[in-house]
Amino acid sequence: MPAKKIDLNSDVGESFGNYKLGLDEEVIPLISSANIACGFHAGDPAVMKHTISLARKSGIAVGAHPGFPDLIGFGRRSMDASLEEIKDYVTYQIGALQAFAIAGGIHLQHVKPHGALYNMAVRNTAIWDAVAEAVAAVDKRLILFVLAGPGREELESIGARHGIRLAFEFFGDRAYNPDGSLVSRHEPGAVIHDNEIVAEKVLKLVEKGRVVCKDGSEIEMAADTICVHGDNPAALALVKKIRETLLASDVEIAAPETFL
Repeated sequence: MPAKKIDLNSDVGESFGNYKLGLDEEVIPLISSANIACGFHAGDPAVMKHTISLARKSGIAVGAHPGFPDLIGFGRRSMDASLEEIKDYVTYQIGALQAFAIAGGIHLQHVKPHGALYNMAVRNTAIWDAVAEAVAAVDKRLILFVLAGPGREELESIGARHGIRLAFEFFGDRAYNPDGSLVSRHEPGAVIHDNEIVAEKVLKLVEKGRVVCKDGSEIEMAADTICVHGDNPAALALVKKIRETLLASDVEIAAPETFL
């Protein structure tokens, strides 16, 4: 039996109307958790239904990927939304995807905020608290995906207060600072493009709980899920390499609901 388990998650269901985004058919069979857009930043009802069907056929866990109501900006622009508005946005989007999941004969496993909503929560834990409150109000069995790194104890406290599980997320293709934060995308080297380096980085995190930072130092970090991007052929190759490396090292790729 594999000694370690880790989840691989990816953002999918981002096509909209006549516009096709991503390589969902190729990516979904390679991951264990699918974060499905809910119509605010991307996706539409037909795409949501189709993506649920793809995930079900591959036996992949599904979750809601709620973002700001910003189709033009793909949910990547910060919004001056109140905490109450954020809770409403999250509740609305979970409910939409949950209906398609029920109709498709499966259940939702998790919720992972998208884009600017996620990044704003990392900078302001009151937003994580608002999202957790919304998740718990809908279904306390849902797992909330949050960023691994600084502030873990505070996030665990938020999860405990609302009675929900958290899955701490690691970004294999991103560089980390010595304090455990992600290197800003505005800085050179923030995104790692070498498949071998990324796969070894992920394996080191899973097996040893350590991350090599941008300056060459190492820090401790624990994560339950690895975010992998598969929205272009190069990214798809990276997903395959990560999966191949983990399986070759006797690491089981599994949805968080099976081990949290």
